[in-house]
Amino acid sequence: MELSRLRSLKARLLAASAAVTVILVGGSYSAWNVLPAESSCRSCHEIGPAYNTWISSAHRNLVCADCHGTATSSGLHSLREKSRMVLVHFFGEPPEKVRLKEEQVLEVMDRCILCHRGEHADWLRSGHSATYSSIFLNQKHNREEKLYPDCLKCHGMFFDGTIGDLVEPLNTKGPWRLKQIAQAKRPAIPCLACHELHSRGEPATSPDYASPQTITATRREAPSPLVWYDRYSDLRLRSEHIVLPPLYDGERVVGISDDHRQRVCTQCHAPNPFSQAGTSDDRTPKGVHEGLSCLACHGAHSQETGKSCGGCHPALSNCGLDVTRMDTTFRDRGSSHNIHFVKCADCHPKGIPRSRIKASKLPGRRPRSAFPR
Repeated sequence: MELSRLRSLKARLLAASAAVTVILVGGSYSAWNVLPAESSCRSCHEIGPAYNTWISSAHRNLVCADCHGTATSSGLHSLREKSRMVLVHFFGEPPEKVRLKEEQVLEVMDRCILCHRGEHADWLRSGHSATYSSIFLNQKHNREEKLYPDCLKCHGMFFDGTIGDLVEPLNTKGPWRLKQIAQAKRPAIPCLACHELHSRGEPATSPDYASPQTITATRREAPSPLVWYDRYSDLRLRSEHIVLPPLYDGERVVGISDDHRQRVCTQCHAPNPFSQAGTSDDRTPKGVHEGLSCLACHGAHSQETGKSCGGCHPALSNCGLDVTRMDTTFRDRGSSHNIHFVKCADCHPKGIPRSRIKASKLPGRRPRSAFPR
C-alpha cells in the first residue's frame, strides 16, 4: 500500500513538473514574441544593425514577429530553422550581417500581404509578378539571348545559387528546364526587390487639417519607399542615392525626369553599354514624352497604363487628334511607333502641321517648341 502511494505521489510530481515546464517554456516563448525588440531580438549582437534601421522605419510600431514570424509560425520548418540559428549563435560563428535566404524573403512577403492587400492585388496583375518558369523557360527569349549570370540581377535577386544551379542548358538551343522544380512557381521579383522593411520613414497618419500647409504642394516630401537590391553585395540602395549616368539620343543628351523612383526602374530597364536611350531594355521616354517619369504613366504596382493618357491629355493632343487612337504601341503593341519614343516627325515626315486648337484649350501643355521634332 505504501509503495503504491509513493508511486502515485511520484507520478503526480512528475506531471506537475512537466506542466510547470510547459507553462514556463510556453510563457517565455510567448513573452519573447510580444516583447519590444530591444528586450528580445536586439539582445543578439548580430541583430543590432537591422534594429538600428528598423527603429526609424515606418514599421517601428510592429514587433519583429509580425513580419519575420516566430519559431512555430511555419510549423516544424520554422522550428528547425530557428533552432539552427540558436545553435549557431551560441556554439558556431554567427555572421556579422544577417542575410535572408529566398525562402525567408518569400515568407516575409506573405506577411506583407496581410497589411498591403491592395498593393499585392495590383502586383499580381503586373509583369513584375512573373514566376521563375515564365522568365527562364521563355523559349523565344532564350533562343535570342543566352542565359548568363547577370540574369539573376533582375530576375531572381534572392535565388540561393548561380544561373547554372537554376536552369539548363545554358545555350540558345534548348530545350530548357529548371534544375530545381520548387522554383517554378516562385515569384522572380518579390516585394523586397524594390522595398525594404526597415526603410526609413514615418508611419502613415492623417494630415493636420488645422494647418493647410500640411496638405498642400509645399508640405514636406515623404521619404521614398523604393530601394534597389544588389544581390552581389547584399546592399539596398535608396532611390534618391542612386546616381544615373547621362543617356544619349545619338550625341544629344536626353532629358530625364527628376523623379528618383525612376532610378530604380532603370537598374533593370537599362540601355546598352553606350548609354543610348531606347536600346536594350531601356524605356526612358524621349520624343514628345521626354522628361516624363515612368510612374507618370505606369501604375506603381500594377504597371497599368490604360488611363495614363487622360492625365496629360484631358481633351486632345497638340495636333487636335485623340491620342488614344493614334498609331502607337499604346493602341496596338504591333505598331512601329513606340509610345516611349514617338516624335511628331514620325507621323509627319513632310513637316509638322500647325496646331488645330488654341493654346488656351491645352491647360498645362508645353509649348510646341519644347517637343523634339
